Amino acid sequence: MTTKKIKIGSSVCTVYFEASFAQLRQLVPTNKAVLLVDEVVLKQHAAKFKKYTVIAVASGEASKQLPYVLGIYEKLISLGVDRSFTLIGVGGGVVTDIAGFVASTFLRGIAVGFVPTTILAMVDACLGGKNGVDVGLAKNMVGVIRQPNFILYDVLWLKTLPQKEWSNGFAEIIKHACIGNRSWFPLLQANTVGSFQKKKKLLAELLQKNALYKLKIVQADEFEQGDRKLLNFGHTLAHAIENRYALSHGDAVAIGIHFACFVASKQVGFTKTAEVVSLLQQYELPIFHGIEMQQAMQLMQSDKKKLATEIQYVLLQKLGKGVVHKLSFDSIENYLNTWVHANS
Repeated sequence: MTTKKIKIGSSVCTVYFEASFAQLRQLVPTNKAVLLVDEVVLKQHAAKFKKYTVIAVASGEASKQLPYVLGIYEKLISLGVDRSFTLIGVGGGVVTDIAGFVASTFLRGIAVGFVPTTILAMVDACLGGKNGVDVGLAKNMVGVIRQPNFILYDVLWLKTLPQKEWSNGFAEIIKHACIGNRSWFPLLQANTVGSFQKKKKLLAELLQKNALYKLKIVQADEFEQGDRKLLNFGHTLAHAIENRYALSHGDAVAIGIHFACFVASKQVGFTKTAEVVSLLQQYELPIFHGIEMQQAMQLMQSDKKKLATEIQYVLLQKLGKGVVHKLSFDSIENYLNTWVHANS
């Protein structure tokens, strides 16, 4: 096990890499822990949770709505949870988002920890302290930024991860390579989802590398005033289409990355769109989806990154170099129209 203590603002998050879920009891007494567990994970690994108080969370983005979260608050009250307890999210990005949001707001804040069980959660969702819920189709519109007390990585959860969820997570890994890690491209190009599934040590190294990369950015910019904005690469369009078309987060981000590369080719002369697209397809990710333009533009105009009639759009200057450009919504609509027609 490798332990890293990451100081972010006034908080310290302890990250346990290559650990075992059994070690959770060393971090939090079982009688002071409540686990929010994805219902699929709970069904597949029921024996692991026998000694814990568990609240099952329905799988999927539909659970990230305030009425569903209200039900979790009510369960915590009925369990007699007080400020001496720790809430622990065990699952993918939906569960860690909900756990972080609930822990941050219940009793004005109780301790929280994460046990990510998907690639996506391990490299992105559980990192950085963004905890939020959706409002209708608008992604993560209500939330807080608060760091978890700990994150526990156990790659054995991935044994039961559906094949599609592996690709889903690699969208965020490719994003990290695009915005700041050009040197990762040869490694990713030389492998596939299937080869990483077989190379456990290489996978563990890749997960740790991605987690520490994101945490380093968050350390320097917890509240997204500078370089943390780069982590939104591919996400502006992704958040506008993900819920509308019931896409997985990774699929939506992959499509958003393709569009952002197209915009970058027009705005800043980016020349490597084909290389990025090829890598996305190599990891079994889509690069296009039909889009209802008016609704997509409405959702982008409610994006958290908008400033009046503009939005801070993350583009690529070159592979491994992300940049933030202010684009008018009119220009985005023109680019989107052109891109949709070119790919339809």
